[in-house]
Amino acid sequence: MTLRIGAGAGYAGDRLEPALELVEVGAVDFLVFECLAERTIAIFRAQRSVDPSLGFGDSLEARLGSVLSVCADRGTRIVSNLGAANPLGAQRLALEIAARAGVDRPISVAAVTGDDVLDRLADLDSVVWETGEKVCDIMDRVEWAHAYLGAESLLPSLTAGADVTLGGRIADPSLFVAPMVAEFGWALDDWVRLGKGTAAGHLLECSAAVTGGYFADPGRKDVDGLADIGFPIVEVDEVGDAVITKPEGSGGQVSVRTCKEQILYEIHDPSAYLTPDVTADFSGITFHPDGPDRVALRGASGRRRPDDLKVVLGMHEGFVGEGEMSYAGRGCVQRAEQSAAIMRQRLPRFGIRPDDIHVEIVGQDALLGPIGRRSASSEVLDVRLRVAARAPDRPTAQRVGFEVEALSTTGPAGGGGKRSSVKQVVAVYSTTIPRDRLDIRTSIEKV
Repeated sequence: MTLRIGAGAGYAGDRLEPALELVEVGAVDFLVFECLAERTIAIFRAQRSVDPSLGFGDSLEARLGSVLSVCADRGTRIVSNLGAANPLGAQRLALEIAARAGVDRPISVAAVTGDDVLDRLADLDSVVWETGEKVCDIMDRVEWAHAYLGAESLLPSLTAGADVTLGGRIADPSLFVAPMVAEFGWALDDWVRLGKGTAAGHLLECSAAVTGGYFADPGRKDVDGLADIGFPIVEVDEVGDAVITKPEGSGGQVSVRTCKEQILYEIHDPSAYLTPDVTADFSGITFHPDGPDRVALRGASGRRRPDDLKVVLGMHEGFVGEGEMSYAGRGCVQRAEQSAAIMRQRLPRFGIRPDDIHVEIVGQDALLGPIGRRSASSEVLDVRLRVAARAPDRPTAQRVGFEVEALSTTGPAGGGGKRSSVKQVVAVYSTTIPRDRLDIRTSIEKV
């Protein structure tokens, strides 16, 4: 038996059309939408704080609406973390979409909850990785907390045959491992198979990155068909051996080189890649061509999973004020630099610490900083000054944009196209929680 799993999205803003292609052309058994990150869960938590009915992925309706009827007709099941900060709200919307889809059979939608662990941290002695503080000592500053769930959390819905399974903060590769465990009956302590499945999931979790998208570099690593790039498929067998491919006729490429680059993504220790499911070992992985746009994955392994689960903590840490101004023509770099110096002088007068001021000249040093600066004699004819500063309160943050806009008259000459904004800062920190503290539940409804 071979199971075909497609990556229908690799982040919240991914394209919509390739997911439909995976179902119609790729004939996948499972379609995975991986659409959640620390940044996006912070956004969805903010949405839910304003309206408790929101907080799930804002692309949920577009993604399900574009594929659900076809998936139902062809028997393709959907797994996703689009539940974000509100899986039950996502389930309600998914049921509405299913009701509108006009399918001739009932559609079942599952919501997996339990990753929200804010009320389970108060007496936790775990340490915040970034600061060394104990979690129990900083609870007055923690706004939200989500644990990374693994494949085990998805099994009740998958074994029950749910057409759509929506969870929240589920580890990216676990979205792919769960269908393998459910379909093949792998034991949850079969570390070798789980390690193999995790390697396959890791390759697919960023969608087109492994089919040539993030790999492409014109003149060095040319990739054809990026305008119509296909998203990846893994064909995996009962022992976990896998082939990475994509829909026939789609753009992009699957090659040994694209797979080698993607397997290294976000990996610190290739022999100990920690997930909720397994401590995966990628150090023995090999890739072999298996035909056009087909690469065989072999050699992954694994050992006992971590005892605790990673938790992301969200804490409000003041505000960021921002202001921008453009300069063009001869001397634009020098004028922008003078404006930057003025901002560094003025902003501390309003209670902003010098270390909390960030200045960049887009077109000169925005990406590489000092090492990216060109000489004063170079023919740079337009730049944009961006000033951002962290402030303890909103009025102080607003001062940043006010001061940048004031450069229009206070000089230097030639500034224009001003813009300002203020945003609340949500800092993300990390800790761990024992598995037995979680209360993971599955709700399945049909329409």
